[in-house]
Amino acid sequence: MATKTISIVLPCFNEEEVLPQTMARVKNLTQQIVKKGFAYEVVLVDDGSRDRTKQIIKSHCQKDKNLVLVSFSRNFGHQLAALAGIDTARGDAVVLMDADLQDPPEVVLEMIKKWQAGADMVYGVRKKRKGESVFKKITAFFFYRIINRLADSEIPRNTGDFRLMDRKVVTALQQMPERTKFLRGMIAWLGFNQEAVYFVRDERAGGETKYPLKKMLALAMNGIFSFSTKPLKLATYFGFFSSLLALLGIILVVWIRFATNVWVSGWAALMVAVMFIGGVQLIVLGILGEYIGRIYNETKQRPVYIIDEIIGGKRKK
Repeated sequence: MATKTISIVLPCFNEEEVLPQTMARVKNLTQQIVKKGFAYEVVLVDDGSRDRTKQIIKSHCQKDKNLVLVSFSRNFGHQLAALAGIDTARGDAVVLMDADLQDPPEVVLEMIKKWQAGADMVYGVRKKRKGESVFKKITAFFFYRIINRLADSEIPRNTGDFRLMDRKVVTALQQMPERTKFLRGMIAWLGFNQEAVYFVRDERAGGETKYPLKKMLALAMNGIFSFSTKPLKLATYFGFFSSLLALLGIILVVWIRFATNVWVSGWAALMVAVMFIGGVQLIVLGILGEYIGRIYNETKQRPVYIIDEIIGGKRKK
């Protein structure tokens, strides 16, 4: 039987501080993979880094023919860098993990065991998060509960993009053409036989986080609006609720005018009503705008990422 290959995909953006440690631990991982009778390749995607990340990866590619550098023409974002690595990978199983060592490479060996036992996909579940702020832990707690209540398919809680996928899962993922990517949601939607591996998420080994609050919110919104139409229903409920309040307000004003001697001469009630209705309208327009914007992006049919060059492996330079 032909030797099966494990592909390891690492999206990288300004990771020069941590890459030497990452490559050392990945090298140790690949040695263990070879001992288990597998071949391997490591696909490193440079997401338009502005430091020496690309040069460091190139130097490692010269030393190991199983390393592949995929270099973007500019920064396209973590999700698209991960997708480019998955598209480039040729292994029978593809492992996606971060380059900052928060996803311990050693956990991959346990994932491979579950894959050999019949799992089509093995995802990492964080049983403890080291070095993360209370705010980030709280927002992550609520994010998974909100999206699982809204979305049609459930995303396992406390997971990220750290996972192993069988080739058939990768093939199915590549058949999903949408341009706004939320990989953990897309992969969860696919189904297949999925199993979990629990691990302690470490602090970043170096450098700064690539997911500040702004990017975290953008990722959360992509997840919600890409996998559920329930916000549109929520907008409808807002409309009915505000209309009901307006109708009750009209009845109250008419009753006060003709059934009592009290005349409402102040402007406060009017201003409150106007601001409430205006706020509801803006919320509804914002929700509609999110969906219309995504439709617009889909109709443009632009490529989701542009590759400048691919170096390493047995590919042409």
